[in-house]
Amino acid sequence: MADTATAPAAGPGTPAPVAEAAGISKRFGATVALRDARIAVAPGESHALVGRNGAGKSTLVSILTGLQQPDTGSLRFSGEPAPAVGDIDAWRSRVACVYQRSTIIGELTVAENLFLNRQSGGAVRPIRWKQLRRRAGELLGEYGVAVDPTARARDLTVEQRQFVEIARALSFGARFIILDEPTAKLDARGIERLFDKLRDLQRQGVAFLFISHHLQEVYDLCTTVTVYRDAAHILTSPVAELGHQALVEAMTGESAGVATAAGRPRATRANTTEVLALDALTLPGACEDISLAVRSGEVVGLAGATASGNVQVGEAIAGLHRARTGRISVRGRTVRTGSVPSALAAGVGFVPEDRHLQGLVGNRSVAENATLTVTDQLGPFGTVLPARTRAFARNMIRDLDIKTPGAATPVSALSGGNQQKVVVARALATVPDVLVAIRPTNGVDVKSKEFLLARIRQVADDDKAALIVSDELDDLKVCDRVVVMFHGRVVAEFDRGWKDEDVVAAIEGVSGGTAHAIASPLSASSGADEHGR
Repeated sequence: MADTATAPAAGPGTPAPVAEAAGISKRFGATVALRDARIAVAPGESHALVGRNGAGKSTLVSILTGLQQPDTGSLRFSGEPAPAVGDIDAWRSRVACVYQRSTIIGELTVAENLFLNRQSGGAVRPIRWKQLRRRAGELLGEYGVAVDPTARARDLTVEQRQFVEIARALSFGARFIILDEPTAKLDARGIERLFDKLRDLQRQGVAFLFISHHLQEVYDLCTTVTVYRDAAHILTSPVAELGHQALVEAMTGESAGVATAAGRPRATRANTTEVLALDALTLPGACEDISLAVRSGEVVGLAGATASGNVQVGEAIAGLHRARTGRISVRGRTVRTGSVPSALAAGVGFVPEDRHLQGLVGNRSVAENATLTVTDQLGPFGTVLPARTRAFARNMIRDLDIKTPGAATPVSALSGGNQQKVVVARALATVPDVLVAIRPTNGVDVKSKEFLLARIRQVADDDKAALIVSDELDDLKVCDRVVVMFHGRVVAEFDRGWKDEDVVAAIEGVSGGTAHAIASPLSASSGADEHGR
């Protein structure tokens, strides 16, 4: 694809970019992280930066925020050279980054988080708490953030914590903010509110570099998009002039329509057996009277917004929550709720929602992470033989196409997409009868997303079953049918060929046009009969 200019040259009266990087190269040993990369973000602009995992986005962010020095190239903010490395205050006044993993300290109040390490205004004197709370209230009010300064940060929603982080960044004087996967843990309403707030701030002259794997959000929010691939700048274009397929082609280097076929739902097979069954399952504070059946050869989507209870249902199948009433069974074998060992023994494989908090031990190797569920197979009498661990891990690395220097590499050194593959590898290591995957493509690039969904599809094709718990439409499109939850109850079910707007309407609590409306909970038997399974 043709390379285009990063930004038009600034003419008389044209304000300089709030951030401009040119000719940036960076190596880590033999690894080329960036090669002659560039980007320019205009004042008040929402500029998307997209690319597959390993494309160089994280390295560019570390350079834009002063955490790394480039080997070559120049970096300027509002026409002025970047501050010296180590001048923290100068960097904070120019740029801030709101990361996918919040840096807010939960035990502190909102006010304390906003003015952390500057509670006394730089002077050595006792903290004036009343004045601190007043200053916090004024700061939040200035940017329209409706959060109580005295509230504990741990009690805030994900969305509110992001607003607090943005307000804190602006309080240093920065008018350029990098947003790294800001919507990863938000439902549709939360995303809409976040985007409304970002547009308000843009009108005040604040510019954003928006990093996301959800390409539709690029079209919803941004005016300009820059694509990186293989550590290099590929193109910069007005969003309105770049179609979805062209954008994916720029990111992957291949036609957007080629790789998706592996994840498409298969034709229904006759004489299938019930693999997973939920019968009148009730989880305190999450869901009530949920019944569902997943049959061999089938991938079922369990969709719903953040408060729907669908994630808790998926976690309960894996043994993470104890049910008040109801039954979970795998091939007729009852799974004791609230017991992970019982779920594993029954044949449940599990991909958790948050790979960082629930899925990985960051300081351990790829091999150790990938074999945590099969330690009984790695040596006699409860021992773990390193050679057997390495051999087992090498097979999984090959099977999942995990890009890593070796099995002994710390899992924290891998890109997000490859970390997620390690989590999936561990779930598949037990050869489960049913795979439960919660938002399995969260925060991964387009290519990794296609690969992971195809691998989940393969589980079902091996005469087993899979349940994808997600509100991501791309995840749901590989499913044979989609069951939608709203406020703890099943409200609709969709056959193949559903329309995006219908599923979204059901997720948001609005009746969908082509769904099977469900007034009472979906029974396992009726669900199977209705679809000829």
